[in-house]
Amino acid sequence: MHLYVELWNARPEWLALPADKRGELMTKLGAAVPALVQTGIQLVGFARCDADVPHRAAYRYLAVWSMPDASLARTLEEAVEQFGWHRYFEQVNARGDVLPPAAVLGELATL
Repeated sequence: MHLYVELWNARPEWLALPADKRGELMTKLGAAVPALVQTGIQLVGFARCDADVPHRAAYRYLAVWSMPDASLARTLEEAVEQFGWHRYFEQVNARGDVLPPAAVLGELATL
């Protein structure tokens, strides 16, 4: 299994759009999620980031996705680009194969 995490904030370009245009774009985005799910990509969830997290990342929103492999992660990335998401949102991403804790801890011990 592959995990994908997105963290983002709205850019001034997003905030400058009229509310009806923002609503139209979010409706369009919401309609695209089922098509992604049909490919095998699963939305674990969206969240507004808690403000009281120790060592908090400076982002307001997050999304977590899971998928069988990295090729579907690239499918998700392409869909985000096609939507024009980065015009309106500053975003950072992280993705990788799920590993057993012992494998990661062992790797950290040998760095």
